[in-house]
Amino acid sequence: MKWLRKKRVLLLLFIGFTAILFLSTNWMSWFYPIYYKNEIRTHSTTYEIDPFLVAAIIRVETNFKTGRESKKGAIGLMQLMPDTAKWALEKAKLPDVSLERLKVEPSANIELGTWYLSSLSRQFKGNRVAVIAAYNAGPGKVQRWLNEGDWDGTEAAVKNIPIGETRHYVQRVIYYYDQYTEIYNEF
Repeated sequence: MKWLRKKRVLLLLFIGFTAILFLSTNWMSWFYPIYYKNEIRTHSTTYEIDPFLVAAIIRVETNFKTGRESKKGAIGLMQLMPDTAKWALEKAKLPDVSLERLKVEPSANIELGTWYLSSLSRQFKGNRVAVIAAYNAGPGKVQRWLNEGDWDGTEAAVKNIPIGETRHYVQRVIYYYDQYTEIYNEF
């Protein structure tokens, strides 16, 4: 009987400890971590982009793993296509940034990717969902979909995005964006 009582006490202590641990910490952040917070915060402030959007795009693109190159040739944490990166480097006038640095240096890649998001945000007048779609499919395609009425640019109509890959991409980025904004009080 004493043995059974000891087990119950240990079980209650374990449950109590676990409850305290979960209630006193932001335990959901264990499942949805954000790496490179300082870089994201700095560049998001500079280019006036929501840092949670940058983090969600990085999460979907590379899950915060550096040195990635996609089958299509996209490079770095934010998976910028080389042609887009070259164009953005010319427009952004970033000193000392090269394609090689974009592949391996998180800060350089996050800066250029955030600058590009800012450019897309201006082009699509702050429409976050259209910006996400344009980041994946390209601004020309997204503008054509909007002009031709294939998609209205809203989150409610994401299912109408003509390209399945982009539709799925937008849904995933929005999912992580929502998780991050719910879990983290501030960036």
